[in-house]
This record gives sequence, C-alpha cells and structure tokens, in this order.
Amino acid sequence: MFASVRYFGLAQQFDDFVNLDGWIRRRIRMCYWKQWRRPRTKVRNLVRLGVNLDMALKHAISRKSYWRLSRTPAMRYAMPNRWLEQLGLLS
Repeated sequence: MFASVRYFGLAQQFDDFVNLDGWIRRRIRMCYWKQWRRPRTKVRNLVRLGVNLDMALKHAISRKSYWRLSRTPAMRYAMPNRWLEQLGLLS
C-alpha cells in the first residue's frame, strides 16, 4: 500500500512539471506576440515564420487577449516546440 502511495505521489508531481512546461511555452509565445505590438509587425513576423497570409491577418487584427491568442493554431505553427528548443528552452 505504501509503495503505491509513493508511486502515485511521484506521478502527480511529474504531471505538475508537464503542466508547468506547457505554461512556460505558452507564456513565451504570448511575450513574443505582445512584443510585436503593431498589426503590421505581427503579420510580417507570422508570415516570416511560415503562417499563411490570411491566417496571419486574422490573428493580427484580432481584439482577443495576448494570452488567448498564444494558444491558437497559428501561434503553435509559427512557434513550435522545436523552435523554442532552438532558442534554448529546455524541457
């Protein structure tokens, strides 16, 4: 019984680290989005990172919050986990 409690306790802590890692990635995407500020800059950078022009325009002129837009498919496509690892983010 005690061994199973210890096992599940460690498993719960591992889930916490996985959730924290996802939160950090989303926060970094949000900071980049906020740093770009103007819609023109947002479109230019999204297109440069591989997002098609229509999707980039929709996201650039959106009135939704930075945090909400950081979770959209366009942001995940423009800044995938592989890209964040190249910047030096360790998982």
